[in-house]
Amino acid sequence: MKSRLLCWLLAGSAAALYGCAAGTAAPAGPAADAGTGQEWVTDSDEPEQRRRARLRVELASGYFEQGKTTVALDEVKQALAADPSYAPAYNLRGLIYLRLQEPRLAEASFQQAIKLAPRDGDSWHNLGWMHCEAGRYAAAVEAFGKALQIPRYAAMAKTWMSQGICQARAGQPLEAERSLMRAFELDAGHPVTSYTLASLLMQRKDYARAQFYVRRLNNSELANAESLWLGARIEHRLNNREAVRQLGEQLRRRYPESKEAATYERGAFDD
Repeated sequence: MKSRLLCWLLAGSAAALYGCAAGTAAPAGPAADAGTGQEWVTDSDEPEQRRRARLRVELASGYFEQGKTTVALDEVKQALAADPSYAPAYNLRGLIYLRLQEPRLAEASFQQAIKLAPRDGDSWHNLGWMHCEAGRYAAAVEAFGKALQIPRYAAMAKTWMSQGICQARAGQPLEAERSLMRAFELDAGHPVTSYTLASLLMQRKDYARAQFYVRRLNNSELANAESLWLGARIEHRLNNREAVRQLGEQLRRRYPESKEAATYERGAFDD
């Protein structure tokens, strides 16, 4: 689960960046209230330099998704040469610098994106996750809070989840549970939310509630070796031997080379 965590938590997917770019390029709807005589803002009103920057960012985000990081960075540079005020370009540049392990450059890029578009929740989210990864948990929660305060912010479930993970890392289990529960209310199908909630509740010895969340995950196509092993450990604590056996069989069959399968074979449920 952890191997896919960064991908899920950063709002840096191609789809997210395309949406951000489109939302910045040309506001939808009328330019003013009815009766003012002003025209609706449409694609043709987009300045040429903004259009070029937007297209470059769309190309760059595609390269970023493909793992072509330096190519993506070059496209971002060209986007900023076309329009230095285009906030999504700085947001993507921050993600690229994170992948290149340049946290200072990444933070500067996110801060510039926020300066240009202070109501862009994706940039606040990415800044928050960068702080979380660096162990700056208070700063992370502050940045996540900024994103969550933005009306109609589309990625609230992801940000609540990320905040919960950071609070758990910071040794704040009750705050983490509240954040994760809010994330679950908004997106009950997200595997990281279910896994993290189940793990957190198991640590608190609330095995029945932990069972609810991990079973939901393991009954879906998003189950993996880590979630199956967590489920087996929880069922073991609840003395559900048949459920433990079934989960162990899935581990053997689907992930025979995994460390979780090996741990199951040893019966090391308390490791």
